Amino acid sequence: MEVIEQISLLRNRLAAYRQEHKQTQIGYVPTMGYLHDGHASLLRRAKEQTGLVVLSIFVNPLQFGPNEDFEKYPRDTERDLQLAEAAGVDIVFLPSVAEMYPKPTQTTVSVKGITSRLCGASRPGHFDGVATVVSKLFNIVQPDKAFFGLKDAQQIAVITQMVEDLNMPVEIVPCPTLREADGLALSSRNVYLSAEERSQAVVLSQSLAAAEAFISEHQHFTSEELVEAVKVHIRKATLGEIDYVEALAFPSLEPFTSIDTVTEKRIIVALAVKFSKARLIDNQIFPIRK
Repeated sequence: MEVIEQISLLRNRLAAYRQEHKQTQIGYVPTMGYLHDGHASLLRRAKEQTGLVVLSIFVNPLQFGPNEDFEKYPRDTERDLQLAEAAGVDIVFLPSVAEMYPKPTQTTVSVKGITSRLCGASRPGHFDGVATVVSKLFNIVQPDKAFFGLKDAQQIAVITQMVEDLNMPVEIVPCPTLREADGLALSSRNVYLSAEERSQAVVLSQSLAAAEAFISEHQHFTSEELVEAVKVHIRKATLGEIDYVEALAFPSLEPFTSIDTVTEKRIIVALAVKFSKARLIDNQIFPIRK
């Protein structure tokens, strides 16, 4: 496994690979590090589908708000590299902030519409930072396929929209959310939870199970009724503060009033809950019975 810190060196290495292996695809997994089994599952999927796997580890300052946890975001490069090697990664791209942003950025990428809800509403500017850095990384790596976890389904929707709108030659591959045995979605931010908060955090996945039960029991319902059923479950089970609970059409993330009016084949129930030092997100996508 190679570890490369400079953009120019990575480009040269990948250009040489493409010249030598013209029929082999390059797979790419962008991360902010502090890797866990969820990331490893993406890397394994990339290894199965492509010939060369590139992992990037970069905590992107553009996607953090002024009062968010950029400086405190968990980092453990040595452990990350061990996990990456075990997962079969070929190249780790490990740039510094100065390498990625040698001078103040004058150009940003902004995806409209789908970024105005969910995390985009509660974290203004977040998805501009995500879209900008992913665009830069796609231009640097030029992968054939890029692998993202469905735990952040809005991020996948945003990146997919960006790729389609800008005709980027990369296939976005959504991958299932990995969970702990009790249902908590794997996240680098889980490390922030106290023991009591960790025991309460299972409410996120449990509330999605409540949403699934509600949907199976009601052939006709409004988004407001579905959302309220989820909120009631969360309030009963945790002292965490609800940031948002929303039910939207998927993948457009358009609001709907009644389930009967949804023109897409799926809806998503997405939620975010704030604990003392961690804001956790989760979601589930449900097919619509017509």
